[in-house]
Amino acid sequence: MKRLILISLVGSLLILGGAGPAVTAQQTNRAPRESYTQPQFDELFKQVSNWGRWGKDDQLGTLNLITPERKREAAKLVREGVSVSLARDLNMEKEIDNPDPFRHTMTLGADAKFNMDTYTVNFHGFAFAHLDALSHTYYKDQLYNGLPNKSITEKGASVLDTAILHDGILARGVLVDIPWLRGLAYLDKAAYINAHDLDLWESKTGVHIQSGDAVLIRTGRWALRDAKGPWDISSASAGLDPSAIAWLHKRDVAVLVSDAAHDAIPSAVRDVDFPIHVLAIVAMGMPLADQCNLEDIAREAQKLKRQTFLLTISTPRIKGGTGALANPIATF
Repeated sequence: MKRLILISLVGSLLILGGAGPAVTAQQTNRAPRESYTQPQFDELFKQVSNWGRWGKDDQLGTLNLITPERKREAAKLVREGVSVSLARDLNMEKEIDNPDPFRHTMTLGADAKFNMDTYTVNFHGFAFAHLDALSHTYYKDQLYNGLPNKSITEKGASVLDTAILHDGILARGVLVDIPWLRGLAYLDKAAYINAHDLDLWESKTGVHIQSGDAVLIRTGRWALRDAKGPWDISSASAGLDPSAIAWLHKRDVAVLVSDAAHDAIPSAVRDVDFPIHVLAIVAMGMPLADQCNLEDIAREAQKLKRQTFLLTISTPRIKGGTGALANPIATF
């Protein structure tokens, strides 16, 4: 089990110190990616589970870790007064990574004097910045805290819905920029991020991730798309390895933000798709913000030489929803 959660891929050549990180190549000299059997995954699921931690009726999960004290500490990080959006314009053009584009229908005012809008969007997927509520996915017919998946019907989610997040999220945000760590503009589609990488990032920056933090993992997905064009991200994407979730659980991270789907794709776990989603949402009770724009904040963080800031996330109060579009805001 120790091997499962403390995977240290010894071939990662990182030179610490100097003007910035340097590596020989993105995946060169790293050991082959670890693979997991379903029994190993189930053991990890138990290890990171927060079921019952805040009571049998809890539906907030890791948001319980963002205490009033942690919120006050996060607010003190606003010094420059510079805010950065972590979303992108809603794309209405059909692409291989956006097969069901955002649709905007206008009704013009005429005699009524008002111009009216109708928006239609299938936000779960790989195109739009959004927040996954704890009702978004399940494992072995159970949701977070052991609630039955049959609680989710065609009428919506009767538990763990988006409306529970009505007070929004306010926390210390921490940008973990893995391409910067490796001396790259972006990660390749086959790259993965494990617990060892997170240790290296802390060593390089001197920033310690702590309880109640919102952690932003940058893979450079949008920079890669700008450089080489859209691709079928559902079949190949840089992202987290399961060992990273064990690391984040140990630090009591409250929220996880990604510029892709969090999961390194394809899955490293036999017969389990999107294992990071399962471990984070179902086992830990941690909401996920997917497909966010981390390019602007990466530039601002480098300019200000800061990796921490105030992060706020709010979504519409959708009763029965399993998530919603989001525009997270980082303020330095």
